[in-house]
Amino acid sequence: MSSALKNLSQYDEKNMPDASKMCFGIIVSEWNDTITHALYEACHDTLTKHGATADNIHTLQVPGAFELPAGAKILASNKKCDAVICLGCVIKGETSHNEYINQAVANGLTNLSVLSGKPFIFGLLTPNDQQQALDRAGGKYGNKGVEAASTAIRMVGLKKDLLKTDDKIGF
Repeated sequence: MSSALKNLSQYDEKNMPDASKMCFGIIVSEWNDTITHALYEACHDTLTKHGATADNIHTLQVPGAFELPAGAKILASNKKCDAVICLGCVIKGETSHNEYINQAVANGLTNLSVLSGKPFIFGLLTPNDQQQALDRAGGKYGNKGVEAASTAIRMVGLKKDLLKTDDKIGF
């Protein structure tokens, strides 16, 4: 759904799991740092709002969005995170570089998620211009960092709920 139709910061807070016993990794791209730091602040604030402690939030900065999957793998290999949230921003610009980077990040995070059985959250903004990025990093469409954090909490909660039951789904 387009962020023009849904504010990225809106979610049902009543149905959020308690994150007090969850551990998270946050990977942040340094490229477009005005945008990515706003995403990070909103993400971190959302995690702590739902109970995550500072000791259970591990942050790693990487040079650019292309490095998000590698940074996520490095962090996940060194910290026992329940989910890893990747935050970045690739603005379209004059060439098609954005298509290659965005696709590589999406594929990398999908592969990490499937292979590890752990959520690797895609918090990459893919706007056409700087204004669209600002609109999605705390502007008129909310903040993608909030959406990424709430997605991570919900995915970890889902996994923990399924592990508690005797009924197994799938494999």
